[in-house]
Amino acid sequence: MRVRIPLLGAATTALTVAVLAVGTPAQAAGVVLSQGHVDAVDVAFEGGAFELSVHDETVEPDVERDPASVVFRVPSRAAVTVPADPAYAFLGSPGSTVYVLPEVQDPALLWAGLATEELEPGVFAGDSVRIRFRQVLGPDGFSLFATDPAGAPLVAVDSENGLPDIVTLPVATHAHYNWAFERPGTYRIKVDVTARLASTGATVTSDPVWLKFVVCA
Repeated sequence: MRVRIPLLGAATTALTVAVLAVGTPAQAAGVVLSQGHVDAVDVAFEGGAFELSVHDETVEPDVERDPASVVFRVPSRAAVTVPADPAYAFLGSPGSTVYVLPEVQDPALLWAGLATEELEPGVFAGDSVRIRFRQVLGPDGFSLFATDPAGAPLVAVDSENGLPDIVTLPVATHAHYNWAFERPGTYRIKVDVTARLASTGATVTSDPVWLKFVVCA
């Protein structure tokens, strides 16, 4: 069961903070998520319009949160070393440190997904929607990538290689990627969703939302 919490600070059972440990500015009534499963972008379509939320399964029952009320925390234990393999050069120099929320669940970290499970087949052309990563503000690069069976990266988003980048997802599905941040600090990621209606061919686009990640050294 999904419960919607549309208003900033409406969740009284979640952690409320004023100042984050890494020294970012105070955020009133922010909900900090640091472990467990979340869909950082959860797409719904109601009344002819898209609605983007954060699907939070770290609480019981799970809830839909306004992205403006959420801070995703990336702890220092998310740090990994960039491999010498040239295919991973988009993460930085070999041997440097990058902070990754992995596509495979680690109970000590957030497991962040993208979800279209609330979208019905037949509504959109090709039964798919496009999640657009339009802008990234932060101290260094951000990327979103999957790993193929051979261990090679499949890069979906790279903020240092020109934006917007687009992740196309089928409706009624759920996907996980590696969320990689190249330096500690605060990252704000602007996303929206767009698709064509199967019935008319008209394009519908959501209002943009900002996702906030705080990476701790």
